[in-house]
Amino acid sequence: MEELKKMPKSLYGMKPNEILGALGLSRAYQGKQVYQWLVRCVAGFEEMTDLPKALREEFASAMPSLTSSNVIDEQTDSSGATKLGIELHDGAIVECVLLTDKENRKTACLSSQVGCAMGCTFCRTGTMGLIRNLQAFEIIEQFVHLRRIAPDTSHIVFMGMGEPMANFAEVIQAITYLHDPDGFDIGLRRITISTSGVIPGILKLAELNLPVKLAVSLVTADNRQRTEIMPVNKAYPLDELKKALLRYQHVVGKRFTLEYVMLHDQNTDGPSAKKLANFIRGLDVMVNLIPWNPAAELPWETPGRREIDSFTRELDLLGVPYTRRFSRGRGVNGACGQLAVELKACDTNL
Repeated sequence: MEELKKMPKSLYGMKPNEILGALGLSRAYQGKQVYQWLVRCVAGFEEMTDLPKALREEFASAMPSLTSSNVIDEQTDSSGATKLGIELHDGAIVECVLLTDKENRKTACLSSQVGCAMGCTFCRTGTMGLIRNLQAFEIIEQFVHLRRIAPDTSHIVFMGMGEPMANFAEVIQAITYLHDPDGFDIGLRRITISTSGVIPGILKLAELNLPVKLAVSLVTADNRQRTEIMPVNKAYPLDELKKALLRYQHVVGKRFTLEYVMLHDQNTDGPSAKKLANFIRGLDVMVNLIPWNPAAELPWETPGRREIDSFTRELDLLGVPYTRRFSRGRGVNGACGQLAVELKACDTNL
């Protein structure tokens, strides 16, 4: 077992035949056995009872933990949302969240980057800047940590820290792994990728024609205002974004979501409603209305019920399809736009 000296950081993300090679196993079926134990989210090789005891002991000695990352913080609020702080192998920290809806359906909200370069002014993650991209196994391990808390977690949203389209290859690799029918078997329609509007990623997703769900953070359909709130609009303005969404819609043929974070006295008046109605014309879309989730260091306010009701009445008159989201996870700073961690030194040479 000389090859054990070169154990990988993680076995997650590997297919059974790749596990076979990484562990230097001699029997082909053992790669599949290890893979199935990984899917069951066991903590270590000691639990893999169908492997010979000598192998279990040797592997456990070389790789005491099956994940390269460790949970260093866990918080749960009154809505049932649980936020995990996860330390990666280089000392960097990301957060992920387990959300439970009224039907008791559990969703894993995963991060794709440490920090984020998009700089959206309503989002705490944007204050961190971009530290680095996550590798596929680091994304998968977040799901594993959440599954250990809730084995019935059935849905995934890439709405945590980072811009998924800026780490496209690793996100797709993680999705492919999590979708494997012989593994976690998460249906593609139960996976949502959220983007601030990075057009190349939207078009790549259209080319792949994966039936995952797409969510686009819009916030406002006023070009000047969106540039001020979301700097990504400088590179990918609204007219270009709409062309990309029309292309995506034509290829994929599925309804997508526009995330509309409501900011007090900014994007909730009559003119804002009319601009939104004009933007969605020709798009098969649902607008998800999200009251801004407070962050003390950011200069925005959450609109009150009366302001939101007035805005939705305008949307009703204009025929804009929308849903109003109840923000789960606020109690642990785990709701939309609230994820951020204290920066510390880490080794970025992966």
